[in-house]
Amino acid sequence: MKAPRFTRWFANLPLLNVPQRRQVLDALHPAAGLDQVVALIAHARSPGRCCPRCGSVCCNRHGFANDLQRFRCCDCGRTFNDLTGTPLARLRHKAKWLAYSQVLLDSLPVRKAASLVGVHRNTAFRWRHRFLHWIKLDRPTTLNGIVEADETFLLESQKGSRALDRPARRRGGRAARPGISAELDCILVARDRNGRTVDAVTGRGALTAAQLERNLLPRLDPQSFLVSDSHVAYRAFARKHGITHETVNLRAGVRARRLGSLAIHVQNVNAYHQRFKDWLGGFRGVASCYLANYLGWRWALDGQRVRSPEQLLHIAIRVINT
Repeated sequence: MKAPRFTRWFANLPLLNVPQRRQVLDALHPAAGLDQVVALIAHARSPGRCCPRCGSVCCNRHGFANDLQRFRCCDCGRTFNDLTGTPLARLRHKAKWLAYSQVLLDSLPVRKAASLVGVHRNTAFRWRHRFLHWIKLDRPTTLNGIVEADETFLLESQKGSRALDRPARRRGGRAARPGISAELDCILVARDRNGRTVDAVTGRGALTAAQLERNLLPRLDPQSFLVSDSHVAYRAFARKHGITHETVNLRAGVRARRLGSLAIHVQNVNAYHQRFKDWLGGFRGVASCYLANYLGWRWALDGQRVRSPEQLLHIAIRVINT
C-alpha cells in the first residue's frame, strides 16, 4: 500500500466500531508476531553473522525469502539467511515461535501445546526437540567444592517407535527382571553445593567407572570433594584419578553423617532426581532416545535460567556448523 492511501486508511480507524476494531487486531496479530520474531532473529545473528560454508564475514544483502533477509557470501558465492545452519532452519510458522517458546517454559504436553499454539501435534513434537537442541548441551564447565553424585534409573522406553525390538508393554509396564538390569536407562547426576548440575544418560544397566570417566571427569575440578553412595564404581573412579572421596551407606539407612565441619550426604542430588521424575510424569512417559533433551530442559527450568520466550528463542538459533 502506498503512503497516501495508507494515510487515508489510517485516518479512518477511529470510525470503526468495537467488532471492527477486534477484527482488525485479529488480522494484524499474526503479522505482528512474525515481525517480532524476525527482528529477534536479526538482532541475535547480526553480531557474528558469517557464511555457514566458509566462515567469511564479507557478505551482501541478496533479496528476501521466507520472510527473512538473504545474504550472498562475497568469497564462495553461497546464499544464506540468519537461520541457515541452526536447529530452526527450514521450520515454518515463524509467527508462532514465541508462543511455542512460552509453551516450553510452561512444560505442556505435545497435544496441549499443539492445541494452544494452533499447529499439528507432529509439528509441536518436532519443534520441541529443535528448540531444545542447544539447551541440552548448556551445562556448567566445572563442578567444585563438595560435589554430590548419584544415579537414578528409568524404565527403557521406545515410545513413538514404529518397530519395537521387544514385546510391547501396556501403559508403561514393568521390567521383566527385578533390580538393575539392561532394561533400565541409567541417569547420572552430579551437583555441587552451589547448585551447578551436570547430568548424562550413561547407558543401560548399572553405572561403571568408565562411564564416570567419560561423563563426570571432564567437568570435575581436581580439588573437589566427591560424595556418593557406596557403589563400587565411584570408589574405583576416585582412586584411579586421585579424587578425595567419601561415601554414605544408604542401604544401611545412613543418609547423612558429619566429617569434621563437613556434612556428608547426597540429599541435594536425590532431591533433584525426585523433581526431575515428578516433572517428567506430566508427559506420560518419554522415549529413551530423547532423555538427554528432557534433562537439559529440566535443568534450564530448575534454576529459572531461562526466564522468557525471547531468551529461549535466542538460545535456539545458535549456529551448529561454521
